[in-house]
Amino acid sequence: MSAVPENLAGRPPKRVIIKLGTGVLTSGIGQLDTGRIASVCAQIAGLRAAGSQVIVVSSGAVGLGMGRLGLISRPGLLAQKQACAAIGQSLLMQTWQRGFEPHHGTVAQVLLTHEDVRTRSRHLAVKASFEAMLEYGTIPVVNENDTVSAAEIEFGDNDTLSAMLASLLHADYLLILSTAPGLIDLKGTGQIVPVVSRITPEIEAMAGGTTSATAVGGMISKISAARIATKAGCGVFIASGSEEDVIPRIFSGHNPGTFFAPSGIPLDARKRWMAYFQRPDGKIDINEKAVPALREQGGSLLAVGVTGCRGMFGAGEIIDICDPTGTVIARGKASFGAEDVPRIAGLNTPESKKIFPHRRRLEVVHRNDLVLI
Repeated sequence: MSAVPENLAGRPPKRVIIKLGTGVLTSGIGQLDTGRIASVCAQIAGLRAAGSQVIVVSSGAVGLGMGRLGLISRPGLLAQKQACAAIGQSLLMQTWQRGFEPHHGTVAQVLLTHEDVRTRSRHLAVKASFEAMLEYGTIPVVNENDTVSAAEIEFGDNDTLSAMLASLLHADYLLILSTAPGLIDLKGTGQIVPVVSRITPEIEAMAGGTTSATAVGGMISKISAARIATKAGCGVFIASGSEEDVIPRIFSGHNPGTFFAPSGIPLDARKRWMAYFQRPDGKIDINEKAVPALREQGGSLLAVGVTGCRGMFGAGEIIDICDPTGTVIARGKASFGAEDVPRIAGLNTPESKKIFPHRRRLEVVHRNDLVLI
């Protein structure tokens, strides 16, 4: 069976997220390409008319602000970037609303930071808000809240934001439309890779960054985003936003770019939240024997496999689990705080019962609260 979706003309996807990069939306620093935006709006209107719900993730606010201020390169200082975003965001939303007016579409602005989806209660509240907007028939237009974002609460790029939304909202497909025509095998054929069934180190090696004055990321961030979305069971398309009628072409089975197939068994919602919506401060280090117990046997992390911990965290907080090389291989909810982990590391003897007599087994992270990365 092909990894590429069959012709979807007769059965449109229920929910699609379309991310558009600054290079697609502008014809220069601070200059919106209104013709292309009008074309994208018409294509999205066609998808909606067929029965699909569409969420737009739109870059461009910082670039528009730069144009209004006469800047030729992306500001280096956070406060300057925030000022550009504040100036450009209203211009961006006005443009989207004008683009959808001929199609009787109403846009809804959503500005997010990573903190909005990290805490479980806020995570669920954001999801409920989107569901209400879609129920009303609006077109949510989402951007990172660059006006208030700082390093500790930012997504980093809209590729990552769009992938997290795909996971949060159970989207069928994520379209990442930018100046990149797809994933190109620069070291091999030099051609676009049409289908990626699994993201391997070889696939990651094909990626490169960006040299744009207004953009962030590049193919590296797009592959990272594809990894998040496909783990949630969402198919990902990467294609050029300048291709004529690119959206209907994709959904008629003629994708000009690269398709990343979704994972066979997507993670459940709670484990996706643990895996991709967290930025843990704490880390628990494990020995070589514990690695296959987690990866291959699906077991809990026991104290006998722990060698130590780093950072501050309490019982019940989400932590990273690192193999002997320091690589994060899993994430989960700690049963013990950082002050207790060193006391039980490596223990699986009667001595451990003296330290914590109420515990039958010293499970540092229970398997139901653990997800492999």
